[in-house]
Amino acid sequence: MLIREICLEDALPVRQRTIWEDNDSDLVMLPDDHKAMHFGLFVNRELVSVVSTFETGKIVQFRKFGTLPECRRRGYGSKLLVFMIAFMEKRNISKIWCYASSDRIDFYSNFGFVLTSIKSKREGIEYVVMERRKVSMRITLAENA
Repeated sequence: MLIREICLEDALPVRQRTIWEDNDSDLVMLPDDHKAMHFGLFVNRELVSVVSTFETGKIVQFRKFGTLPECRRRGYGSKLLVFMIAFMEKRNISKIWCYASSDRIDFYSNFGFVLTSIKSKREGIEYVVMERRKVSMRITLAENA
């Protein structure tokens, strides 16, 4: 298994098969895809899972996160998500967020994402924003301890 940054052209076919298999291929592309970072997980040199990240200052939204249907339930998506989170934390990103469908809330919660009150509906599916903030710990010593 290998996880690394990939080019958009490599991510698109996997997106098509994982997210929009029954829809128009035009839905696979995002307007800012050329500005995004794309990551992929390879098994035996085959790209099986992808995610794209869109950075605005110290905030990153991830989108188009999916694993090929025949490769699901093997932990590949979890490994890719952990990699992406660690990569962004090394870059000192303060918040990572996504739109999660209701059936994925528990999945993202397992990785430290929390629900917000922001909701959206697309293609008849309800989504909620989930976010993970970088926690910076400060220890304050009492003056008279």
